[in-house]
Amino acid sequence: MIDLPVISEKTETHVQHEVRFPLRKSRRVHIGNVPVGGGAPISVQTMTKTKTSDVDATVKQIIDAADAGCDIVRVTVNDKEAAAAIGEIVRQSPIPVVADIHFNHVFALKALEAGIAKVRLNPGNIGSVDRIRQVLSLAKERKVPIRIGVNSGSLEKDILEKHGYPTAEALYESAMRHVGICEENDFHDIIISVKSTDVRLMIEAYRLIAQRTEYPLHLGVTEAGPTRIGTIKSSVGIGTLLAEGIGDTIRVSLTDDPPKEVEVGKEILRSLGLATRNVELIACPTCGRLDVDLFSITRALEDRLAGMKKPVKIAILGCVVNGPGEASEADIGVACGKGVGILYRKGEVVRRVKEEEIVNAVVEEVEKFQPETN
Repeated sequence: MIDLPVISEKTETHVQHEVRFPLRKSRRVHIGNVPVGGGAPISVQTMTKTKTSDVDATVKQIIDAADAGCDIVRVTVNDKEAAAAIGEIVRQSPIPVVADIHFNHVFALKALEAGIAKVRLNPGNIGSVDRIRQVLSLAKERKVPIRIGVNSGSLEKDILEKHGYPTAEALYESAMRHVGICEENDFHDIIISVKSTDVRLMIEAYRLIAQRTEYPLHLGVTEAGPTRIGTIKSSVGIGTLLAEGIGDTIRVSLTDDPPKEVEVGKEILRSLGLATRNVELIACPTCGRLDVDLFSITRALEDRLAGMKKPVKIAILGCVVNGPGEASEADIGVACGKGVGILYRKGEVVRRVKEEEIVNAVVEEVEKFQPETN
C-alpha cells in the first residue's frame, strides 16, 4: 500500500505535498562505486548498441549515456573480439561497466579479469559444475556482483512444461534455480531481474520475488519496443513497482539510442520524487480558451533549456481557468492571457510580459534561479 500524502506546508497560494513510498528491505551490493539496494538511491542503467569490438564507438556511446545521467552501463561480450576489447572499454568508461554474458564461461572469466564491475549471467547456463565454480570463485574474489536475469521468452524447457506458459511462478522458479546455484557456492552478491514484454506479468513476477527474497531487484520491461510505446510500457511497469517500494535499479529497454533510455528512466524516477529534477517543464494540453501560441513557446523553451542542470519547476499555462494557480505553485510560472503572460516566481507575481517576451523572460528567471539547500 502507498502511504497517503503528508501535507507539510500550506499557504494561501499553494500546498506542498510530500508522498512517502514504502521501501522494500533489500541487501546492498556495489557495482563499482554505485551502491544498489539496502536503501541506496535507485540507479539508472542502459546498454550499448554498438559492436563491442569497436572500442571507439562503444566508449562514445557510454560517454553520451553518462552525460545523460546514466549510472551503470552494460555491454555485450558475445565473441572473442568483444572479450578482447572489454578491458580497454572499462579503462575508458566514466561509469561502471557490466558484462552481458550468455552460455560462455570463458568470456565471463575474461571480463572479470578485465576489471568489469558486474556480470549479467545465469550460472545454470554455462555448463559443468567446475565452470560455474570458476566463474563464481573469481567474481567473489574480485567482489563483483552477478545479475541473474530471467525473461519470459527464454524460460527453461522443463519449467515451461511444468507451468504450461510463462507465469509469475515460472519466472520466480527459474530465477531461484540460478540463485540456488550461487548460494551453493557461497556466493551472495546477487541482483535479480524477472522481465517480460507483458507488463502485467512483469509486475506480478517482481511482486512475487520481492515478497520471497531480500536480493536487490533490477527492474525492466524487456524488449519494450519503439520509443513512444516502449516509454509508456516501461513507465507503467517500472513506475507501478517503484510506487510500491519495489526495485533498486532500473533499465528502460527501447529501440532507440542509450541516452534516450536514460532520459526516460530518469524521468520515471523524477515523476515519483525518487531523483533530483533538472529543469521540469509543465504546460497545459491547450484548448479553445488559448489566446497565445503555446506550442511555439514550449518548443522554444525546450530548446533553450536543454541540458540545463538545475532543479527548477516551470509551468506555462494558457488561460485564466487554471493558469494563475498552477503557475504560482511552480518555481517559475507564466499564466497567459490574450497576447500576454503574468510571470510568477515562487508564487509571487513578478511582472507582466508580452507574448513574444515570454521565452526570454522565463530563461532569464531560470538562469537567476537559486535552488533551496538543506
